[in-house]
Amino acid sequence: MATKAFQKIYTKITQITKATCSLKAANVGNEELATVDGNLAQVVKIIGDEVTLQVFGGTEGLRTNAEVVFMGKAPSLRVGDQLSGRFFNAFGDPIDGGPVPEGNEVEIGGPSVNPVRRKQPSELIATGIAGIDLNNTLVSGQKIPFFADPDQPYNQVMANVALRAKTDKIILGGMGLTNDDYLYFKNIFSNAGVLDHIISFVNTTENPPVERLLIPDMALTAAEYFAVEKNEKVLVLLTDMTLYADALSIVSNRMDQIPSKDSMPGSLYSDLAKIYEKAVQFPDGGSITIIAVTTLSGGDITHAIPDNTGYITEGQLFLRRDTDVGKVIVDPFRSLSRLKQLVIGKKTREDHPQLMNAAVRLFADAANAKTKLENGFDLSDYDERCLDFAKEYSSQILAIDVNIDTTEMLDTTWKILAAHFRVEELNIKQDLVNKYMPKVS
Repeated sequence: MATKAFQKIYTKITQITKATCSLKAANVGNEELATVDGNLAQVVKIIGDEVTLQVFGGTEGLRTNAEVVFMGKAPSLRVGDQLSGRFFNAFGDPIDGGPVPEGNEVEIGGPSVNPVRRKQPSELIATGIAGIDLNNTLVSGQKIPFFADPDQPYNQVMANVALRAKTDKIILGGMGLTNDDYLYFKNIFSNAGVLDHIISFVNTTENPPVERLLIPDMALTAAEYFAVEKNEKVLVLLTDMTLYADALSIVSNRMDQIPSKDSMPGSLYSDLAKIYEKAVQFPDGGSITIIAVTTLSGGDITHAIPDNTGYITEGQLFLRRDTDVGKVIVDPFRSLSRLKQLVIGKKTREDHPQLMNAAVRLFADAANAKTKLENGFDLSDYDERCLDFAKEYSSQILAIDVNIDTTEMLDTTWKILAAHFRVEELNIKQDLVNKYMPKVS
């Protein structure tokens, strides 16, 4: 062992796996950063004086006498207002050609907020996507995932949420993005003129998969700065948490840990919870809201990743293609926001709860009518009207390309209902019908 400028240098590696190397070292901290022959690595296990390092770029070609230098600190991010409008990699280094931002250096991955510092979420997060805002209204401080098949345009939905959401800051954590996806996000934010309140941390498919493990903590460390220090409403968008979990699996398998369900590490629940529990509403007005994408394999929500996610988060947004209208919609049957009752009819218009319930009930009647039709049964006049309603409801409200505010969303729903149903079929309070339902000639 030698020392150089207060750094500890070791040159005797005792074990090498596909992703890790081990050596004997003293006075090393858990999650401390190091370099192994110039490649960035991080401490993932310490047993006595035996230290295991996860090498982000992989260990191929690594020598047992490689030079290992410990940096004496965990991964960190310089936080400050200069983060705004910038794109960074998993280590917080700029990838947009701009200067390194100045600010206080903060270790990433700290603990979630003490419950006594939390406030009951009560502020509306309007996304502009009617299928979310009507049936699955989001609340500041909430944590909720999109469940979507890999071929669905979930990154476009996330970009649309970023453009439309009425929040102070948007922080994007992109994991395993293709270069096309990365350029898509960059171009759409630039062209819309909203870059000044968006911060992006990006890991692309060209980067080592294990670097994805740093992205959520980088994004949330930046979010905590703006929510705590600036009392701002921050929306964190994470895509794709399935690729994050796959990176966890790669590391645990290469460390010879016994896999759990679906080849995932046994720590999957706590690894995901550590991220999602950073969502919070502060008493002083700042908040962190987390919307994440979890891609499904063949629509399987029983897989360990969506299964564990569902226990942690406060609902889910489920994307599916509606073949009747040829559009991707937010499925009202499989989607759920467990906190929507805190804001609908309170921070939105008084008719919102009853209108939402009526529309979903009639959409369910349309699904039953479609089943009757597919099985060769005759349809009643009511069935026919339900089917016509469902097509308009899907294309004008549930489709992910519908961009309207909450008032227009409610007015549009009233118009669709009025065009197909009599008042007594809606089961909505008469005073609300008198006040909001348009007269159909």
